[in-house]
Amino acid sequence: MTSKFVKLLAIALTIGVVAAACGSDEEEAPAAAPATTAAQVEMVADGSLLDTVQARGTLHCGVSGSAVAFSETQADGSVTGFDADYCRAVAAAVLGDANAVKFTSLTASERFTAVQSGDVDVLIRNTTWTQSRDTDVGMDFGPTTYYDGQQLMGRASDGFTANSGAADLEGAVVCTNAGTTTEKNVSEYASLADVNITLKTFETSDEYWQGFIDGACDISTTDGSALVGRKVKQQPADEEWVIFPATPISKEPLGPTYGQNDSKWADAVNWTVYATIIADEYGVNSSNVDSAVQEGELGRLLGGDGELQTTMGLSADAFHQVIKQVGNYSDIYNRNLNPVGLYREGSANAGWKDGGLIYAPPAR
Repeated sequence: MTSKFVKLLAIALTIGVVAAACGSDEEEAPAAAPATTAAQVEMVADGSLLDTVQARGTLHCGVSGSAVAFSETQADGSVTGFDADYCRAVAAAVLGDANAVKFTSLTASERFTAVQSGDVDVLIRNTTWTQSRDTDVGMDFGPTTYYDGQQLMGRASDGFTANSGAADLEGAVVCTNAGTTTEKNVSEYASLADVNITLKTFETSDEYWQGFIDGACDISTTDGSALVGRKVKQQPADEEWVIFPATPISKEPLGPTYGQNDSKWADAVNWTVYATIIADEYGVNSSNVDSAVQEGELGRLLGGDGELQTTMGLSADAFHQVIKQVGNYSDIYNRNLNPVGLYREGSANAGWKDGGLIYAPPAR
């Protein structure tokens, strides 16, 4: 058994994690992680998780299942959304089949333990990359797929406007997910403004949103994208919900998350994301990828001369399949996020040539 997998298994056996949608949870007492089985030990001992997933034939992907436009479990059990499509993209790259995914809906407090125990291979669940998660918690992070930031939402009838700020929170009951640093962020935000708030937390997003709808909370706070989605889907016809402040109170880079010290698996996940970005830069999408010119950087990426996918343990056309079956970055973004009013133009999620932060290293 290689030392890196001994380390991975040791982490899985000894560390439990309670974390949630934004930031790290260093203030929470760790929960015990589920015991690693002998079968799991045998599977990871012989190689990368990439080998295990390919032998299994199915990608186990952890999602929220209740994050509007990012991962929503439908009545028929299917999962839709931006995060869900990136699960499919990884399956297309690794297995050649975007539908070879088993989705697992995880609460904020369950998600990292699920990675450590091997219940999921990758977590694509509105999860913020932070220093403590990258070190103390024992996660590794892939490329940021969505740049977000924490904001707040209140009712216009309570006097809140788009220009409201911390000073307007005096005496407010603020609701969010339990065990997250959204709690810490909003507490610090209020403390710096010397205002008093009452913080009320709930285990699941659906619970705390119901609390907001029922009037148990004056304010809801989480990632701005989640506020936008919930406003579109759940705002009552006789109310106006207002998101503020215009500048988020935190940085929330969201993207794939997986166990530490498995570079082969990390490369497969990371370059799946990069492939969607590079194809987007060339204007290659699901409708024209079959006729794309097989030369230069794009040609290499799609499996032409000089391709590097086979050295990664993937098929030469792995990323061709990603684009054909799932799409490029704009395809994935636009079909899932545009319907709730989230657009790339003018945002951090625009491409780097358009003033945004979405950028990929070269495929060479």
